[in-house]
Amino acid sequence: MYRVKYACAKENGNRKNAIVSLKSEIRKLNFAHVFIWLLVAAQVVVSYLKLVSHDVVATPYQWEYPYLLSIIPCIFSFISFPRNNISYLVISMISAGLFCIAPLIYGSMEMFPVAQQLYRHGKAYRFIFGFSAVSVMYLVMVIAVQVHAWQIYYSKKLLDSWFTSTQERKKK
Repeated sequence: MYRVKYACAKENGNRKNAIVSLKSEIRKLNFAHVFIWLLVAAQVVVSYLKLVSHDVVATPYQWEYPYLLSIIPCIFSFISFPRNNISYLVISMISAGLFCIAPLIYGSMEMFPVAQQLYRHGKAYRFIFGFSAVSVMYLVMVIAVQVHAWQIYYSKKLLDSWFTSTQERKKK
């Protein structure tokens, strides 16, 4: 009997540690996401308000405007943590696909002809601080896709852990 109680306590302790670890990883990814979002938002705002010449900071691509909505999943993710709210985490995961991944997919297709022209002919027409805008934005996209993919992966793991612990509480 003692071994069974010890095993259950040890399993619950590991689950709590796993939940804390997953929350920590998601928080880090959320902060990385906010940083990427701030970079994109800065380019859009600077271009919209015409704070600097378009020679210094290029006009934003079309995909950057819907990507600004990608802050929504981050907000829902942060809201879900204090009380382990499954509903907010699910909303965060679904909206991450819609507001984070979908604009990045569209953006990769939108910028492909420009990237192809840069590769074939060496000509770039948009620049961000002297660098080819398409190269800079593809670099941002590669990092953003990884951040969002890991966010969704860890959120799914956390959701499974929360769901399991909720089911165990209902059994007791």
